[in-house]
Amino acid sequence: MDFKTLFQLPNSFALVGTFTYHLKAKCVGAIVLFSIISTNTLSQKFFNTKAAANQYEFAFNKEVPKILKKIKPPIFLDKIVTITDTLNFKAKVQDAINKLSANGGGIVVINEGNYLCNGPIHLKNNINLHISKNAIIKFGINPNDYLPVVKVRWEGTVCYNYSPLIYAYQQKNIAITGQGVLDGQANKFWYAWKKQPDGNDQEKTKKIIRDYGRDMVEEEKRIFGDGFKLRPSLIELYECENILIDSITLQESPFWTTHPVFCKNTTIQNITIKHGTTNDDGIDPDGCQNMLIQNCKIDTDDDPISIKAGRDNDAWQRMATKNIIIKNIRASSKVGNGFCIGSEMSAGVQRVYVQDYYITKADNGINIKSNLDRGGFVKNIYLKNMQIDTCTRNGIMLQKDYHSYRGGNSPSTYNNIFLSNVSIRFVAKKGLRIVGVKEKSIDRVWFNKVTIKTQHQENETNYLQNFIQQ
Repeated sequence: MDFKTLFQLPNSFALVGTFTYHLKAKCVGAIVLFSIISTNTLSQKFFNTKAAANQYEFAFNKEVPKILKKIKPPIFLDKIVTITDTLNFKAKVQDAINKLSANGGGIVVINEGNYLCNGPIHLKNNINLHISKNAIIKFGINPNDYLPVVKVRWEGTVCYNYSPLIYAYQQKNIAITGQGVLDGQANKFWYAWKKQPDGNDQEKTKKIIRDYGRDMVEEEKRIFGDGFKLRPSLIELYECENILIDSITLQESPFWTTHPVFCKNTTIQNITIKHGTTNDDGIDPDGCQNMLIQNCKIDTDDDPISIKAGRDNDAWQRMATKNIIIKNIRASSKVGNGFCIGSEMSAGVQRVYVQDYYITKADNGINIKSNLDRGGFVKNIYLKNMQIDTCTRNGIMLQKDYHSYRGGNSPSTYNNIFLSNVSIRFVAKKGLRIVGVKEKSIDRVWFNKVTIKTQHQENETNYLQNFIQQ
């Protein structure tokens, strides 16, 4: 194989001194794994095989325990209100939440049974909404029931839109627990809003909201809801603290399934997420800090887990995402990425720790994505013990040329990305696609025991420096 066709050298290499390139080839099916190790003195001093391994070990052995000490589930008073009546269910649940919260909080228990909730449930301070085993809450499909609009972040841009099906704004000590089911019924209504022939489908509204973000229009003027078709999330918690989501099953989400925005101290564990409709991401931490996601089973149309931090300049002065710990996940996706960061990552994503993550099927196994509109950074990302069975497109992607580019000139920074013990059985296209941009290379990437059994296209790399594979 011609080395030049495998790896196109970025222009910046010529500016930092003399380099020696070591091509380590291992062919299994169509794969070629390779190493590029700089002999530049500064790079060797700060990023070499030993330094990278030490930083990786320090991250999991020292940093993760410190973060876990900061993440503590909320505690609730033992005051209990039990809901068993299916008539006027939404009003009765909301009334119980409001009254209990006003008196110090407690637990609102939804007893086993089938319930229709015509409108959203809004959580309040010190409330645990407990959905019992064999309880199913199906949310109604009349969009007017989800008005008035509330403040949300929609695909990375802050605006006012239909209320998420379960929502909280600036609340503390809240939980959604139990072994019951929350059903968004997307298959009966919301799926059609992706594109409708009336000229006012979601795709047209997306351009408006993105223009608002780019032009920094005042938030109070970014009003959607009635007359627009921006689907609501199933769960969105906005600027909340001390959160627990535990053991429930979520299905048929109209849009992103679990979407914490600007939240702190969050635990999401033991949950099951079933397929919804298009863009039904499973768990999307967005501008969040100190979060634990563990022991979850996720089967979505889109990304099972995607780490977010806002879109373009609307996010640059907002809270970054950091200190996210993810472990023991079983994931599958129809058209998305098995594990993803971005593409909305403009406030910055850092200190993400992923381990024991199994992906049965996805378009792309691992994808960190942005484009020249985004700006921001992705750094200090640690992936450990990941098994991926089938990738219908690419295996591992670090890309700065993601689609929907709108003409900006704000390249994202990617550095300190570590993968260890990652195996992929089958890739239909490229095993590796690591593509920076001329304005800013991807820098300091360490692959340790990263293997791909079978792939059908050559790797693609461009504008990458300080890449170590061992």
